[in-house]
Amino acid sequence: MAKILVTSALPYVNNVPHLGNLIGAVLSADVFARFHRSIGSNIKYVCGTDENGTTTEKTAMEQGLTPKELCDKYYQVHKKIYEWFNISFDVFGRTSTEKHNEITQSIFANLDKNGYIREEDMELMYDPEKDMFLADRFVQGTCPHCQFEQANGDQCDNCGHMLNPTELVNPVSKLSGATPVKKVSRHLFLDLPKIKPLLEEWMQTKSKVWSQNARTMTEGWLKDGLKPRCITRDLKWGVPVPKKGFENKVFYVWFDACIGYISITAKGFEDWKEWWFDPEVELYQFMGKDNIPFHTIIFPSSLLADGRNWTTLHQISSTEYLNYESGKFSKSNKIGVFGDDAINSGIKADVFRYYLLNNRPESSDTVFTWKDFQEKNNNELVANLGNLVNRTLMFIERSFEGNIPVADLNEEDKVFLKNIKGEFETVKHFLLKAELKQGLKQIMHISKLGNQYFQANEPWKLIKDDPNRARAVLFVLVALVKDLGILIQPYLPDTSKTILSYVNGNSWKWDDLGKFSVKGKISRKDVLFEKIDNKKIEELHSKYGGKQEKKGFDLLNLKVAEIVNVEKHPDAEKLYIETIDLGNEQRKIVSGLAGYYTPEELVGKKVIVVTNLEPAKLRGVVSKGMLLAVAEGDKLGVLEADAPVGTQVIIEGSTPNTNQISIKQFAAVKLVAKEDGVYFEDKHVQAGSKNITVDRGCKGKIS
Repeated sequence: MAKILVTSALPYVNNVPHLGNLIGAVLSADVFARFHRSIGSNIKYVCGTDENGTTTEKTAMEQGLTPKELCDKYYQVHKKIYEWFNISFDVFGRTSTEKHNEITQSIFANLDKNGYIREEDMELMYDPEKDMFLADRFVQGTCPHCQFEQANGDQCDNCGHMLNPTELVNPVSKLSGATPVKKVSRHLFLDLPKIKPLLEEWMQTKSKVWSQNARTMTEGWLKDGLKPRCITRDLKWGVPVPKKGFENKVFYVWFDACIGYISITAKGFEDWKEWWFDPEVELYQFMGKDNIPFHTIIFPSSLLADGRNWTTLHQISSTEYLNYESGKFSKSNKIGVFGDDAINSGIKADVFRYYLLNNRPESSDTVFTWKDFQEKNNNELVANLGNLVNRTLMFIERSFEGNIPVADLNEEDKVFLKNIKGEFETVKHFLLKAELKQGLKQIMHISKLGNQYFQANEPWKLIKDDPNRARAVLFVLVALVKDLGILIQPYLPDTSKTILSYVNGNSWKWDDLGKFSVKGKISRKDVLFEKIDNKKIEELHSKYGGKQEKKGFDLLNLKVAEIVNVEKHPDAEKLYIETIDLGNEQRKIVSGLAGYYTPEELVGKKVIVVTNLEPAKLRGVVSKGMLLAVAEGDKLGVLEADAPVGTQVIIEGSTPNTNQISIKQFAAVKLVAKEDGVYFEDKHVQAGSKNITVDRGCKGKIS
C-alpha cells in the first residue's frame, strides 16, 4: 500500500486563525487523514506555523515584541485552537528552527550549483522616514490591473494578480505612511523560465487529479509566461542566505514556507527521508485558492531543479473562500468567528466542524451565517443523525432493558442492508477523491434512510403485535447506528466516539462496516446534540459582527471577461453557451444572444459579467453568471470595456460583493447606458479607470 503524506497550508503565525482559515486547510486535511487512518493507510499528517518573513517583523514591531517572542506567543495560540477542533496532526511544528534553515539552505545551494539562481539588481521601495527597504507586504497601493485600492505589494487580493511593489499606483509605506521612493538593491532570483521545461513535463503526469481551480490558475500562470522570481528580501527575521555578498538578506518567505513541510517532518521523525525521497509516496496538499501558485509552481520548481529525487505533489485540494455574513472575516474590525471565539461560544467543536465541512467552498465561495449555522444544527444534526441514534437506543432501553436484540432478518431487511452497503462505497469514493462535502452529505443521506426505515417499520406497534419482528428491526437499526459511528469519525470525532461507546465498541474501523458485530447492552448517557435557540444565535450574531447589508451597486460583483468560446444551446434556439475567461478562472454562462450575434462576432469580445449571481439551470445547462447587454428597439448590444480580463467594474466608493445574489436582487439595481457611458444613479460606472461602452450604440436599461 502506498504511503500517504498529507499537508495543510502552514498557517501564518501572526494572528488568530478564523473559520475560513480552518476549512481551507487544516480541517479539510484532518478529515482526509482520519479517513485514511480508518482504512489502514500508512499515513502522516504534517503541519505547523509559518513564522518567517515580513509580516512577523511588522506585527512584532506593533506589539512591542521580538519576532521570536511573537512566534512563541502565537504558536501556542494556534496549537490550542487546533487541539480544541480535534485536528489530528502527526506533527505540528514550526519554520523558525535550525532544521528548517538547514534544509532550506541545502535546497538553495543545489539550485545555485545547478544554474537555476540568477543575480539581478532590483528597483525596490525604500521608506525615507524609516531609512529601510520595504518588503512587499510593507507596501500598499492601487492595483494596476483592477484598480483595487488596497492591493499589497506582492499580490492583489481582489483580482488575484501577482505584483511587484513598484507596479502599485499611489504606493504608501505601511510602516510610516510615507510615500516610498525607488532604490536599487541586488537580489537572488529563482530562474523559473529555465525550470519551465522540467515543470511542464512533471505537470503532464501530475495535474490530471488536481482540483479545477488549481489547474485553471496554474495553466494561467504558464500561459502568461513564467518570469524569474525574487527569493531574497532585505529583512532580518528569516532564513539567512548562505551566499557571499548576500549575508545581510534572508530568503523570501514564499520560497522557504513550503520547504517547511519537509523541515517539520524532518524535525518530527527520524525516518523523514523515507517520506520525502520516495517516488511511491503520494503527497496530498490542502489549501485555500490564494496559495495555489506557490504549491503548483514555486515549490515543485524548487524541488525539481534541486536535482534530488524529492517527493512531489500528487493531488492538490484547494478551496474557494468562506466569507462571513455579507462581508469578509476581519480581525481588525471584529467581524467573523475566529478560533478563540468558537472555543468561547459554548457550542461543541463537532457542531462547528459539521457546519464548516457541510459548507466547504469546494467549487465556489460560500458564506458562514449564524442563521444557517442554527438551521444546520437543528434540522440536520439534531433532527437527522441525533434523532436516529437517540430514538433507536431509547427504544431498546425501554423495550429490552438496554439489551441489544437479536432476531432473524426478513428479505426486506436484507435488501435494505445491501443497499446501505452500496452507500458506504459511495462515501468511500468521495473521500478517496477528497470530495469531503459530498462524502458528508452522503453519510447524512444514510442516516436519513435509517430514519425512513424506522418510520416505515413502526417498531412501537411491532413491540406489541410482533415482538420478534420488532427485535429484527431494532437490530438492523442499532447495526446502522454503529456503522454511522464509524462513517462519521473523520468528520465528527467526538460524536463518533460517543456513538460507538453507546454500542460497546471504541475501536471499530472502516472494515467493520456492515458487520453484525453489535452485541451486549447499550450504555447511552445523553442526547448527541442540543438544539440552538434563537436567543443564543442572536447573542452570537451580535457578539461576532452583525450582518452588514449591502444595497444598490454594492450588491454586485462585476468584472471584465473575455468570451473564448460560443456554442449553440442543444435545447434552445435562442440561447448560447459561452465560455468566458475571468483571468483566474473560466466559467460557462448561458445567454439569449443567439438572435442578435453570431458566435464569430462574440468570440474575443471583452464583456461585462455579473460574477456573483446565483448559478441557474437554463434548459438543462448551469449558467454561472450573466453577461450584461442593452436592448433598444430591435437592436441589442453587449457592454464592452478595453480593460484587462478580471478588471473590477466599480463606481466611486463601491466595494465588490463576495456573496451570491438572486436575479431579483440584480434586477433591483438600476444600471443605465447613456451617450457617454454607463451609470448607476448619477455615478459613472467604469472598468477600473476605463470607460464602458455598449456595442451598436444601444442606450437604455441594462439587463
